[in-house]
Amino acid sequence: MTESITSMLKQPFPLSVVHWRTGATNAKKLKCKPWEATSGIALAYIDARDVMKRFDDVCGDYWQVEYPFDGCCRIGVKIGDEWVWRSNGAGETQVEGEKGKYSDAFKRAAVLWGVGRYLYYLPNVWCNLKNGNIANPPKMPSWAMPK
Repeated sequence: MTESITSMLKQPFPLSVVHWRTGATNAKKLKCKPWEATSGIALAYIDARDVMKRFDDVCGDYWQVEYPFDGCCRIGVKIGDEWVWRSNGAGETQVEGEKGKYSDAFKRAAVLWGVGRYLYYLPNVWCNLKNGNIANPPKMPSWAMPK
C-alpha cells in the first residue's frame, strides 16, 4: 500500500500547473542589472495549492499538515493504521516574506513524499529572458510528462 501511495504522489503534474522562474543569469557577464540580463537558467516549480490538490486526490482525508515551529512543516499521511510524517523547513522569502516561508516549507516537506521531486532532476536549460523573466520555457523531457 505504501508504494501505491508514494508512486501516485510522485506522478508528474500537468504542464498547465508547472511554472518557471529564472535561476542564474548572464547579468554578471554583461555587467548589467538582473532584470537587464538576456539569458538565464529556467527553474520549474509548482504552486502550493497544486501540491495540496495532489494530496487530496491521492490521500483524500488521510493527510494532514502541522507547523511545529517557525519555518518547519510536517506532512502526515495515514498508511494503514499508522500516521507517517515527513518534515522540512524554509526561511522567509523575498516575495511574500512570512507567507512564503510557510508555503516553501510545505512544498519542501511534500518533496520528501515525492511530490514534484522530479522537477529537481530537469536539465539546466538556458533560455532567453524578457524583463528578467523566462521568455520561452524549455520543453519538458518525456519522462517528466504526465501519463
